[in-house]
Amino acid sequence: MVEETFSGNKPKTRAERPKPVYLWTVVEVQKWLRRHCSDYYPLHGDKFLHHEITGRVLVRINENTLLRMGIDNPEHRQEIWREIMKLRLKTDILEIKDLERKDFSSSVHSIIA
Repeated sequence: MVEETFSGNKPKTRAERPKPVYLWTVVEVQKWLRRHCSDYYPLHGDKFLHHEITGRVLVRINENTLLRMGIDNPEHRQEIWREIMKLRLKTDILEIKDLERKDFSSSVHSIIA
């Protein structure tokens, strides 16, 4: 038997899209960092907070930016950078799917008209 647990939040449906990364607030970036870079969050989360890193900034960060932010350990920088690149790739894929959906929708409308 499988137990269902409810966190009090409305469950997401398949059609519901996540909030675009470029609209993330500083708090949402902190949440992402805590989840995806949990080993480094206690050491570097405050740096992201201090620099007020939003989603728009996060997807533009590179390794040099991380170094300038004060993340001196190359292994930490590389791992955080890897997670940022995964997020960027995921974001790009969602945008491509949205574009394909729009193209398909407009093609169907022009055929019907």
